[in-house]
Amino acid sequence: MASVEQLRRREGVNLVQLEADIASIRSGSSITSVALPDYVEHTAGVSRVGALSAEAVIRDYESAAKEIEAMGTELIDAAQKCEALTAQVHDAIAFMRETAAGYREEGRKIFKRIEECALFTEDVRKTCEQVKRRMTEVSVGPSSDEELAPQEPELTGIAAKVTMSEIR
Repeated sequence: MASVEQLRRREGVNLVQLEADIASIRSGSSITSVALPDYVEHTAGVSRVGALSAEAVIRDYESAAKEIEAMGTELIDAAQKCEALTAQVHDAIAFMRETAAGYREEGRKIFKRIEECALFTEDVRKTCEQVKRRMTEVSVGPSSDEELAPQEPELTGIAAKVTMSEIR
């Protein structure tokens, strides 16, 4: 209040002219002509300068409140984009897990086939060794005049499952 008193005592300031300038800037001449936010209203008996000052302050606060609300709206938009991105990430992770499971399954199949081939190859090698050994025994064995009874080799593993008709 001391500063207001000093302002009135100064000679260079014309308060009547100042009030007239403020009124000319406003669209209406009365205090109630400017729309105020719903949560405030002028108190009866307030001076014109007090009312104008209060209006200026409330407009600044209202402007700041609207900007804060706008930031909230932007934050909501950012959160929605984040949620959409999170959903896409979950889809990508699910796809990666499915792909990894498919690779594991394919690896298991190949692993099994390689081991089956290795077993079959081992059976073939054993069978070839047995045939080779028999051929050696027959050529150095009893005279060729005697007819040898054909002997069936004892086969094991996969070779035992294969019939002679399948080989031919």
